Amino acid sequence: MAKKIADQLVETIEKAGIKRIYSVTGDSLNEVNDAVRRNGNIDWIHVRHEETGAFAAAAEAELNGIACCAGSSGPGHVHLINGLYEAQRSNAAVLAIASTCATDEFGVGYFQETNTIKLFDDCSGYNQIATTAKQFPRMLQAALQHAYTHSEVAVLGLPGDLTKEDAVESSSAELLLPMETVFRPNDTSIQLLADKLNNCEKITIFCGWGAGEAHHEVVQLSGLLRAPVAYSFRAKMLIQHDNPNEVGMTGLLGLSSAFYAMHDAELLLLLGTDFPYKDFMPDHLEIIQVDKRPERLGRKAKVDIGLAGDIKDTLHALIPLIQAKSSNTFLKEQLEKYDDVKDKLKTYVDDRGTENAISPEYVTDMINTYASQDAIFTVDTGMCCVWGARYLHASGQRRMLGSFTHGSMANALPQAIGAALARPGQQVVALCGDGGLSMMMGDLATIVQYKLPIKIIVYNNRSLGMVRLEMQVEGLQDWQTDMYNPDFAKVAEAMGMKSFTIEKPEQVSATIQQALQMQEPVLVNVFTNPNSLAMPPKLEFSQIKGMTKSMGKMMLNGNFKEMMDIVKSNYKHLKDLI
Repeated sequence: MAKKIADQLVETIEKAGIKRIYSVTGDSLNEVNDAVRRNGNIDWIHVRHEETGAFAAAAEAELNGIACCAGSSGPGHVHLINGLYEAQRSNAAVLAIASTCATDEFGVGYFQETNTIKLFDDCSGYNQIATTAKQFPRMLQAALQHAYTHSEVAVLGLPGDLTKEDAVESSSAELLLPMETVFRPNDTSIQLLADKLNNCEKITIFCGWGAGEAHHEVVQLSGLLRAPVAYSFRAKMLIQHDNPNEVGMTGLLGLSSAFYAMHDAELLLLLGTDFPYKDFMPDHLEIIQVDKRPERLGRKAKVDIGLAGDIKDTLHALIPLIQAKSSNTFLKEQLEKYDDVKDKLKTYVDDRGTENAISPEYVTDMINTYASQDAIFTVDTGMCCVWGARYLHASGQRRMLGSFTHGSMANALPQAIGAALARPGQQVVALCGDGGLSMMMGDLATIVQYKLPIKIIVYNNRSLGMVRLEMQVEGLQDWQTDMYNPDFAKVAEAMGMKSFTIEKPEQVSATIQQALQMQEPVLVNVFTNPNSLAMPPKLEFSQIKGMTKSMGKMMLNGNFKEMMDIVKSNYKHLKDLI
């Protein structure tokens, strides 16, 4: 019996190291599904929504190198788009199979027909559709190479009728061809960078995710330069640990210590970062940026010198040229500010909240205390990101996944699925907002079906907390941000999952400890304080004015109690402003 193209697809991706396909099967994908069944070495993960599959694949790719998702004709592969945007923007190597209608129906408005080339153009690096048996293996090879070597999304359109055809032997390679290279600036540029650093006393290093594999070199360089080290949210788990000179994060979710360390310096060294918020970047000092992707140099900050190179390779060449500095005055000042910030953060943990208004800071601190030292955390976009950024700490083995650049709601649950399958020996903890969980709740069933021991902590504040805060700082009275929620614990039980509900602060510690120790899927529904705010590291006058205006509107509309609850819940923020 001749090999079908569907079989050729499965055999090829297996050779490339792909372990599973996340998808919902149907119509044009059925031959691929059957080829997976016959192969036996690739798992078909039946998610409840294709968006979950794409997010899960992005998470697996970030942890393990490459992953695959698929969508059937029309609506099936359209659902992949949000997760593929996440993968593309976070540089995750994902192969997406966009199955579509038969080739003889192209261009005639057939049932569920889409133009996959147009559809996926903005969320992929490689995007083609195969229409002949000769094309297919070469396109598949190209897609895999693009995804892996460029760390990006590769979309391969696959008509349903093509999957049934006899496979044609490929004239190109049939496996992934990884490359071991050294990539750094030339010696002249390295010497220029060394001279700049040697001739400056007040230097701050800011690291992004691209510097993650150079943790040891970053610590060594900061020690020689007596330079504080700040980092982005995505880089936190890779840079914070065993780093005596770290001063925390900056950005919307960050800390004032990192913000001022960057602004009080004379020279800022950016390593492997495509930090999106230009308002948090200084514009009055010299900035040097090093990045593996040259197109990113200077696009988020006013850079004086831009150098293309892998951070680890670049620092290996740079460090022998650095002269150790004798003065630690600047570093000491920044570390003292950081100590003060950490003391203030602890006050939020100490204030545990009240019944049905538990402090989310306290909840997150307990998760940090009882989670494994190699735990993988996934955090929903919104307030969960804030609490994760400030109260989950690195160990050197922990990882944190989120929609840090794309900023999608409802990412934590599907990313947890991908993480649990990618790293079955590690604990996976999903910090889910009630809004995010409500969006993708159907895939609780996926977790139970595949017996994934994910721990889901629901921050049930009965509102779209981040949107609420956004409206308030704009001087708007929050509206349409309140949420009617089901009993999440009962929903989890209906899915076959163990669950707990926490309504009082005194229940938090023991319940979270118990949940995290269990070897099965668990959901913990925590009633957190809807009035807990997350202030950015630097408050602008316009934001203070906006909050005041918003509270005034509450009073005029008779919402005096709500206004007082906000003040009481955030008196520590207000005290810091006086």
